[in-house]
Amino acid sequence: MSELKPIKEGKVREVYDNGDSIIMVATDRISAFDVILKNKIVNKGAILTQMSRFWFDYTKDILPNHMISVDVKDMPEFFQKEEYKGNAMMCKKLTMLPIECIVRGYITGTGWQSYQKDGTVCGISLPAGLKESDKLPEPNYTPTTKADLGDHDEHITFADTVAILEKEFPGRGEELATALRDNTLALYKKCADYALTCGIIIADTKFEFGLDDKGQLVLGDEMLTPDSSRFWPAKGYEPGKSQPSFDKQFVRDWLKANPDSDYFLPEDVIAKTIEKYEEAYQLLTKKPFVKG
Repeated sequence: MSELKPIKEGKVREVYDNGDSIIMVATDRISAFDVILKNKIVNKGAILTQMSRFWFDYTKDILPNHMISVDVKDMPEFFQKEEYKGNAMMCKKLTMLPIECIVRGYITGTGWQSYQKDGTVCGISLPAGLKESDKLPEPNYTPTTKADLGDHDEHITFADTVAILEKEFPGRGEELATALRDNTLALYKKCADYALTCGIIIADTKFEFGLDDKGQLVLGDEMLTPDSSRFWPAKGYEPGKSQPSFDKQFVRDWLKANPDSDYFLPEDVIAKTIEKYEEAYQLLTKKPFVKG
């Protein structure tokens, strides 16, 4: 069994070349404020992978996705080890588009901070009188650039998106930018409606897309996980304040309250974080989390 090295490493994910496919491994690393924390959250990677699997199956009627298999028996021998069971996904190779497709259904986080300053979120004017965590009249599509590891994503307009994509895919800029926006909103609306029936509010999330070998748009990367989304419990939801969450906002809040932590989490915070991830998984999929 030969040792394999990832061809790409992100804050949380590692990507391996598998010939005509790739294998994405969601590690147990966790990041906050664009920094990889010094702790690992055991089983976090498997929860992310299995949750993405659930959403990919749920939304394949809207847009094809890159998932082929999450069974390590379908993968090279290197991945048929305990450490990869549950957190590895074999995927179609795509030419990924350089846009982070963010959608906001509720006003919170940096969006709330921006609204307090000038009544806008990413240049979009919103009605006066909104309170923190209010549901927006309509979900807002607020794309960003896709920054390299260690850099920060930058908010861009729809026109910026067209220009970026036109440069990389001449003649297709406006078509692709429109498809990104429309599919992002369609995916969010379907999944947010479903999640609400499970007791979870999806406040915001991000999607990433690529082109297959025929030039068709395909949903890739992860999907609606606690790492890429804000999940709030519907029970007890009350605008006018920040909300408790099932996602890594819990970690962000702890880091803000402990600025001298040097990005190192105590054991009780680690335990609470994985507990929140598991609870979200169970509510959404209606089954207990099993790593393999």
